[in-house]
Amino acid sequence: MSQVRRQAALRPRPSWGWQDAAACRGEDLVLFFGPDGERQPEREIRERKAKEICAQCPVRTECLDYAISRPEKYGTWGGLNEDERASERRRRMRRANAA
Repeated sequence: MSQVRRQAALRPRPSWGWQDAAACRGEDLVLFFGPDGERQPEREIRERKAKEICAQCPVRTECLDYAISRPEKYGTWGGLNEDERASERRRRMRRANAA
């Protein structure tokens, strides 16, 4: 048991301080995560609105880095949706492997 606690203590804990400066703070979560059963046209409109907020966000990079490092499977994070983050994650992995 103490071994488990020691290992957990060695792992860096994520810093959530960047969220305090996020442009999405106080916005409706549905804008970033969408409702169940959402149709494609509504999803595109919702994602466009979410990405407009992300585009003005001072901590967009931190948000995206957080979502890619987890990986967050759902929602708009750092201005990218699920598919865009998966592509970005693969791109970063290829770049890291090439280095």
